[in-house]
Amino acid sequence: MKNVTGDLDKTKEALKKLLPAEDILTFDFTSEGGMRFCTVFADPLTDKELLGKQVVEALADYSGKPRAEDVAKKLSSPETKTEKALENLASEVLIGNPVVLFADMDAAIVVGTKKIPVRAIAEPPTDVAIKGPREGFIEDFKTNTSLIRRRLKTGELKIETVEVGRRSKTVVAVCYLDGTVKDGLVDDIKKKLGEIDIDVIPDSSYLTHFLASRPYSLVKQVGTTEKPDIFCAKLAEGRVGLLVDGSPIALTVPYLLVEDFQSSEDYFVPPYRATFTRLLRLFALVVAIYLPAFYVAAQLFKLQLFPVKLLLTIAGSIRDIPFSPSLEMLLVLLVLEVLNEASIRMPKYVGMALSVVGALVLGETAVSAGFVSTPAIIIIAFSGIGLYAVPNLIEQTSVLRLAMLLVAGSVGTYGIILATAFVLLYLVTTENFGTPLLAPFSPAVGHDLRDSIIKYNLGSLSTRPKTLKSPNKRRLA
Repeated sequence: MKNVTGDLDKTKEALKKLLPAEDILTFDFTSEGGMRFCTVFADPLTDKELLGKQVVEALADYSGKPRAEDVAKKLSSPETKTEKALENLASEVLIGNPVVLFADMDAAIVVGTKKIPVRAIAEPPTDVAIKGPREGFIEDFKTNTSLIRRRLKTGELKIETVEVGRRSKTVVAVCYLDGTVKDGLVDDIKKKLGEIDIDVIPDSSYLTHFLASRPYSLVKQVGTTEKPDIFCAKLAEGRVGLLVDGSPIALTVPYLLVEDFQSSEDYFVPPYRATFTRLLRLFALVVAIYLPAFYVAAQLFKLQLFPVKLLLTIAGSIRDIPFSPSLEMLLVLLVLEVLNEASIRMPKYVGMALSVVGALVLGETAVSAGFVSTPAIIIIAFSGIGLYAVPNLIEQTSVLRLAMLLVAGSVGTYGIILATAFVLLYLVTTENFGTPLLAPFSPAVGHDLRDSIIKYNLGSLSTRPKTLKSPNKRRLA
């Protein structure tokens, strides 16, 4: 690794070879005392006005000896450090920190005057709350850490950074409460992050593949959130959080499946209301997955499952349908998925119009033309709405719904039961970082059931979840 030399021109030329891009600029100037300086900076990432005030104006009258400690004292920037390695200097320039080179001095000074455009803090679109904080993470790493520091004003909050990605050199912050997190968990996570060998990490979702014990699993193994209050609450329970520079979505581990049936709003309403809404989410998800499958299975194999009056209504609706029950339901389901995908990708106002056209015009026309039956439209519509009761599991449950539908059309009710048993077995045997995915239900942890689907009052939650094995068990006196 090459280092800075006392020859200013050669050092500048060597640094420009490492950074040949046109937006990497240099600015040479000489102080009143006759000492030559040069700044190297990335034009889009550097606050040039601040650079001029804190560096150029500060060194304009410098007449001392070319020593790094003397020059650093003259600079008016609170963020300065001395560096000799050219590769490290190039890395600093690429993240927005300008480098100051000096004649007859074998070191350079890095000045913290980067200026990265960021959007304002706003309520995250994926986690809207009626009660509680409305702030959400943004893409700026420092802003996100400040939101956490504001909520956890303790020296026990540790934020350790790791660079991931050979070319992107993305900063990943490992956040945890010292003395609260399980022994060895932080080291395991940092080890997995250190083993990642990839060019670019553009978003935190890339890390979930490397942190999962089963990378190709259908179910999630890493928690996600866009809200600082939820993130801090999970840290307080004994989890480790990950913030990725450039991503508004934070990660938390270990992850429990029951987390996605909970909401931050559950802790700002009475316990009975929180329990009711959690049970409602669970019911909606189960109905969304199984209703189309049982409808098809009942038509093909078990007509006696329908009440007589309902059977007569269904028989009248499907009499002239040219497709089999399973093919009809599959067709309607695929149309719903296409409409959903199109409404998301289209511009906002066009997407709203597309949803109305697809739901009303297309659905009504298809029923009138005799391609699909009215019960099929109703069932798929209710199933689609039920999936959004637990939005964090939409990707997994939509695939599971399709799988159950195919099994029901092929084998019938027994196939649904066998497929359910297989899914439960898979969930029971899945764990990540030593924590079972289905805890506190499997294995059963009676203490943690107080804040699972059933929500107890705050006074009953005086200790941290036993599932997370925190050494600091007491959280409420």
